[in-house]
Amino acid sequence: MIKLTPPMGWNTWNTFAEKINEELILRSADILAGSRLKKSGYEYIVIDDCWAKRSRDKNGRLVCDEQKFPHGMKYIADYIHKKGLKFGMYSCCGVMTCQAYPASCNYEYIDAETFAEWGVDFLKYDYCYKPDGLNGKDLYRRMGLALANCGRDILFSGCSWGADNTPEWIGTTGANMWRSTPDIFDTFDSIKTIIKSQYNILPYGGLGFFNDMDMLVVGMGGKGFVGLKGCSADEYKLHFAVWCMLASPLMIGCDIRETDDVTMSILTNADLIAINQDARCNKPYIRLHDGNEDLPIIVRALENGDLAVAFVNMTDGPAFFWVPTDDIGLPTFAHKTFAGKEIFSGDNVGAVNGTIQRHVAAHSAAVLRLSIVNK
Repeated sequence: MIKLTPPMGWNTWNTFAEKINEELILRSADILAGSRLKKSGYEYIVIDDCWAKRSRDKNGRLVCDEQKFPHGMKYIADYIHKKGLKFGMYSCCGVMTCQAYPASCNYEYIDAETFAEWGVDFLKYDYCYKPDGLNGKDLYRRMGLALANCGRDILFSGCSWGADNTPEWIGTTGANMWRSTPDIFDTFDSIKTIIKSQYNILPYGGLGFFNDMDMLVVGMGGKGFVGLKGCSADEYKLHFAVWCMLASPLMIGCDIRETDDVTMSILTNADLIAINQDARCNKPYIRLHDGNEDLPIIVRALENGDLAVAFVNMTDGPAFFWVPTDDIGLPTFAHKTFAGKEIFSGDNVGAVNGTIQRHVAAHSAAVLRLSIVNK
């Protein structure tokens, strides 16, 4: 059964890029399975680009690099499955992957069969090196149909970066999630750019079909392939909170063999994950505080009738947020009010004079889970 709520797991790319091998994958599976991560819902171990040999075999099949993966991909899949986890791999709709390894254009059906034989549960499908005369939507439709007929449930993760009007056609391809952004980097500017890129495409996501805001950089601390500057703890909290509020897949990108307590506390925040994984997967909506796109207020209705409200301050100074309850579904004439808590601090919160209010520091977020109660 393909997931109806946003997939959660770990991907090699952000930290390791081409520096991947069997030992890394198996050890990371051990860590994920034996830590709070698995209990929190993370279940996919995904090998990104650079796993293959530079050419196919004589039968036209993909072959893994035996120097990196001496026991082969079926061995890795079996190991991961025995841990109660799921196994993900990578290919591309073009003639080469983004790092110039063999890709799946004109090999969609044989590759889907190969992935099924290896025990793959998740396929990240990139968008590089498309041949002239073929467009992305047709290439993605090919792979979507190939996966649907390969004899195994394989979650189809489209990675077209939001290019070529992706929102308008990705839903016709069979994809379960789709990259709605360019690549993320471990900087606050990158996080901020990605958040703002979502404002006009939120209606395209929903139950079983998710706008993928790219892998998490929480805990990277400036290390690894996309490390660059790194972010503060508050910036990582904001990053994780918004990904949860907007129902993005949660794919960890840091080295989980070296996570510190702060990183683990962010990645396993049960209240935020509960919002991300809410069974109804209702679409969120965004109001801009004072019309400022760096001060979004994200609102999302939850299955049990609660309301999640995030005040997100992406400016360089403190901000005072307020929103009338009338504007988020609770008119004053209903003689009811909101009561709940702020997730990071644990503070009890409620409506004051018909408004929800919160002071939020620079580069920080406050997330409120609110219930409707009688006055």
